[in-house]
Amino acid sequence: MRRNRRKGLAKERFLMVASAVLVLGSLTATGLWLGRDGKNKDEEYVVDLSAIENGSTGRAGENEGTLAESVRQEISTNDLDYDPYFQETNSQKVENPDESDSASMSDGAMSEDGDRKADEKGGAGQGTAVENESAEAKSGENETGEQPEEEAGEGTPALSTAMQPALTFSDSDTLIWPVVGNILVNYSMDKTVYFPTLQQYKYNPAIIIQANQGDLITAASAGKVISVFSDPQIGNGITMELGGGYEVTYGQLTNILVSEGSYVATGDVIAEVAAPTKYFSVEGTNAYFKLTKDGEPVNPMTKLS
Repeated sequence: MRRNRRKGLAKERFLMVASAVLVLGSLTATGLWLGRDGKNKDEEYVVDLSAIENGSTGRAGENEGTLAESVRQEISTNDLDYDPYFQETNSQKVENPDESDSASMSDGAMSEDGDRKADEKGGAGQGTAVENESAEAKSGENETGEQPEEEAGEGTPALSTAMQPALTFSDSDTLIWPVVGNILVNYSMDKTVYFPTLQQYKYNPAIIIQANQGDLITAASAGKVISVFSDPQIGNGITMELGGGYEVTYGQLTNILVSEGSYVATGDVIAEVAAPTKYFSVEGTNAYFKLTKDGEPVNPMTKLS
């Protein structure tokens, strides 16, 4: 019995050892197979960096070569378009047709201008000669007694004016009456006098001479007309410079025949008597006559002869 039991135990041990060996062998073989398969797969996934680097370097070189080639072509093209030495050397040899045309046109205009000025001078000389001949002809006509026709204003007497005569009125000189008539309001600067229209007393720096509408007003002395004006009180008026600081003013006028700057001789007709202004409606038609020396009123009666 013991012997059979021992055989059975030995047999079991052998089986267990064999089973263990088989299991270990199977595991070992499986592990080896799995390890080799994984290595192959890892090798498939390995990236060759050196190859990539070489490939990139090659492509970069190619790109750099292409870029350099394009730059060289561009530079060569620009060199064909612009050559500084050629431009500088030949710049003075190039002619500008526009400038040539403008210069020729300018020369032509100058020559034409010169010709035109010469013609004008010649025409002016001819015109002067013609004027001289005309003046000589007129003087010859005057010497033979034939007088040229004069243009006179309709209904206005001619004025006997001198060419800028000397104004020499002095304290000893006298005046003629501008119009013949009675004194309506006398000169008075030391006391007031009565004005019927205004119904008040006032100083009077002039004399108010009775006249008829349309009567002629003559120059009381030779002088120069320095003002032709209009005033609400004395109507249209004339102021003349006589010389020596004396001035004379005429008022209540119409149809004035003189103008500022003209010279008048003693006795020349200068205007007519107008209708009185509203300030002298009661006094009636009159001529206003005032004399001053250095701007101060002077009694005209002391100078009227």
